[in-house]
Amino acid sequence: MADTAIFDVDGTLVDTNYHHALAWFRALRRYDITRPMWRIHRGIGMGGDKFVSAVGGPEVEEAHGDDLRQAWSEEFDQLIGEIRPFEGAHELLTEVKDRGFRLVLASSGKTEHVEAFLDLIDGKSLADAWTTSDDVQNSKPAADLVSAALGKVEGASGIMVGDSIYDAQAAAKLNIPTLGVRTGGYSVGELQEAGVLMVFESLVAFRYALDGTPLARASR
Repeated sequence: MADTAIFDVDGTLVDTNYHHALAWFRALRRYDITRPMWRIHRGIGMGGDKFVSAVGGPEVEEAHGDDLRQAWSEEFDQLIGEIRPFEGAHELLTEVKDRGFRLVLASSGKTEHVEAFLDLIDGKSLADAWTTSDDVQNSKPAADLVSAALGKVEGASGIMVGDSIYDAQAAAKLNIPTLGVRTGGYSVGELQEAGVLMVFESLVAFRYALDGTPLARASR
């Protein structure tokens, strides 16, 4: 049994994935690089340190990596005011917290972005801790973020909640199970193939089903 619930923020609690995709598309176009939006979306969930090479190719990373990450940040900053939380995000976090879990909101995003997202869901009033890019060296699917989240609260055992295959891959490196929601646009089959134990259509559906999940009650 787990004592700590680790919630991915981007794409799981707040509806950011397609804003990220558009920002990356525009950043790439600054350098006359065009990748189809579906392909860009498939890379959302991994961090910028991995994204450019995965989607653009190693040659693009070598030629423009840091400049593209800066361009993405500038483009995303223009969209951040349009981002909204998913329905039921705050209520789900409240319910999990009330069931006795330590609660960590995990993101490898820039501090100012994470702060904005936490404000959207009133996350600071609930979370025991949260992470930003300052807490990790390597982003998902590396395990750094999950390890940092667990370490923030000295948790003994965690459950990851995420929206992408990269959340599951990162957690699996530490033998931490993952529960998934389809808010990131991944299919049930893809998430299950990545190791997700249970997949829910929405945060609201997830909250109503908590009694049948590893988040029913904390171990402490």
